[in-house]
Amino acid sequence: MDPLDELTRRTDPSALLTAEGTIRSINASMAKVLGRPAEQCMGHDFCDLLPETQQATAASLLSYGATTETVAIRALEFPGMDTASVVSLIEARPVEDPTDGKRLVWLHSVDARNDLGGLLIPFRLAAEAAELALCTYSPLEHRLAWVSGPPALATLFPEASASLTSVVRRVHPGDRKALGRLVRSTAAQSPWIKLRFRSELDRWHHLSCQARHIQLGYGGPEQTFGVFRDDTRFEARRQRLLTTLIAERQRADGIAAFASALIVAATEQELQQVVLTRVAATFSGTGAYLALVDDRTGRLNVSSDAMVGPQLADAMHGLSLDESHPLTDVIRSGTPQFIRNQEELLRLAPQVAGAPWLSCLAAVSMVPLSPLSAQPLGAWGVIYDRTHEWSPDERILMSTLADLAGQALKRIRLQQARAELATALQQSLLPTLPQHLPGLEIAACYQPSRDGLDIGGDWYDAFVTPDGAVAVEIGDVQGHDVDAAALMGQVRASLRAIAAHDPDPATVLTRANELLVTMNTTRFASCTMLHIDPRDGRVTGASAGHVPLLSARNDGSHHVRELPGGPVLGVLPDNDYADETFMLEHDTALVMVTDGVVEGPGLTLEAGLERAGTLAAQALHDGLDVEATANQILSAAVTLDHLDDVAVLVIRRT
Repeated sequence: MDPLDELTRRTDPSALLTAEGTIRSINASMAKVLGRPAEQCMGHDFCDLLPETQQATAASLLSYGATTETVAIRALEFPGMDTASVVSLIEARPVEDPTDGKRLVWLHSVDARNDLGGLLIPFRLAAEAAELALCTYSPLEHRLAWVSGPPALATLFPEASASLTSVVRRVHPGDRKALGRLVRSTAAQSPWIKLRFRSELDRWHHLSCQARHIQLGYGGPEQTFGVFRDDTRFEARRQRLLTTLIAERQRADGIAAFASALIVAATEQELQQVVLTRVAATFSGTGAYLALVDDRTGRLNVSSDAMVGPQLADAMHGLSLDESHPLTDVIRSGTPQFIRNQEELLRLAPQVAGAPWLSCLAAVSMVPLSPLSAQPLGAWGVIYDRTHEWSPDERILMSTLADLAGQALKRIRLQQARAELATALQQSLLPTLPQHLPGLEIAACYQPSRDGLDIGGDWYDAFVTPDGAVAVEIGDVQGHDVDAAALMGQVRASLRAIAAHDPDPATVLTRANELLVTMNTTRFASCTMLHIDPRDGRVTGASAGHVPLLSARNDGSHHVRELPGGPVLGVLPDNDYADETFMLEHDTALVMVTDGVVEGPGLTLEAGLERAGTLAAQALHDGLDVEATANQILSAAVTLDHLDDVAVLVIRRT
């Protein structure tokens, strides 16, 4: 008999390890606290079988037995069974293998029944390092007792012990059921829950809480712990960021709607209506006017909203471009004027002193609709009832929108075809899919929005990666305007460039998100990306806030596949995206869509996915090719009153 066998024939947890940490022999007690049968432990690295938080401590303990003659003792937390983890005092002792003289390490638990509190010291230190507080819960007495934690958290529980009832009274009524589930949890470690907790100062705190069941030593008593942290500052910061994000998104949507409305204006009257109803609100003004140059007379036709006094509009209406006036100077020079107050206006145009309309404005911005080198078209003005300062971004944006209005005006006057412009631009941004892919058939179709510019941010792409696989992607940039289309082109090109170096979808989305965040754009983009090996059908996929993937089979069945990933691209920094690998069987199709296909007025996402999946499965069952399948799904989407872009991409393994 191997004399070392005696070391693992003990009743308490014991294991014999190589100097590298590989389990050579183990008794049933040690296997039990590791949470698996003994035969599944043999040959594995001991540290790998421990929770991640314990691996560094275990490695330090093993290094003593592997490299020195000293004996080391540390408390370790083991996964245990389903109901509780086990904290045990473990000794590492060097021993010699009598057969070959090699160094081994004998790990075994030490009796700590007379000092159970000592077992919790590393547990408490780890919690405090993570700024977590600990309390114990007695189910029989329904009481919570404070153990340790940061002083800021201790102030929330000034008493060393409190009844569960008194704690519940200070929890927000909407969160009390969640607290009840936490208290009743029998799992070794419950999920984290969020509670709103009122302090003695009547301030609400946002707490994240978890229940843990720990056995103190092998065969020892179980203890129920509450672990919690105060996320109040984080939650407040998150709410501020969310509020800012929503405000920026709403402002971006308003500007996008403004730009789209300018683009689709079909007559000068429509253009006038767009400017006079939107420009003052967009730039926080009191009122607005629009002055257009009459091609025949060279004089100004001025219109205004109701907040501009008629005396001011009358004073500008009919002016000749040859006359000296701040407005005509702006139109002739192609240079905007941002006049902060009346004193500045009088310095620029002393001839307006005493004008009856001067009392109706305190500040004014006047922006030309065309640059100096172009034919003068006119200008718009925004008036303010108090002194006003414009940020550099506001000035640039106002000039950009005015230039866009000028382009729309020229298009109207030249009777340019809006559909031609939209179709040509969109087609230039959409790719040509690769042909004759071995083992795969791919087809896509796209239809622009019926709102605004009729172009937008939906895109799709497919290309062969350096490893011989096929990368497939579909996505959607927020908005339906030139900026959305331009950003869409940038995102698609960036994804291609990143995938050329590392085609893993999670990596591509992570790096694309970093790129968009650094661009500081007000837009965001959703995306789903697949990496398909046509040789064996292996698919790796990840999603950045995009609608789920559909899988259809030729037997007429389908299902929705939710891919892992993360939030939309370009909003939050330092996001790591996850991916998932699955198999694409022969005669099975993957259907990728943008949200306009599966969502709309009166159509929920779930209903839209079910409809698209049913259509795809029926098309596959009927023997339709991928192009016909994509067209059938898209045609069903556009029969609804859709206002969004729609794109469909179908991939079938032959």
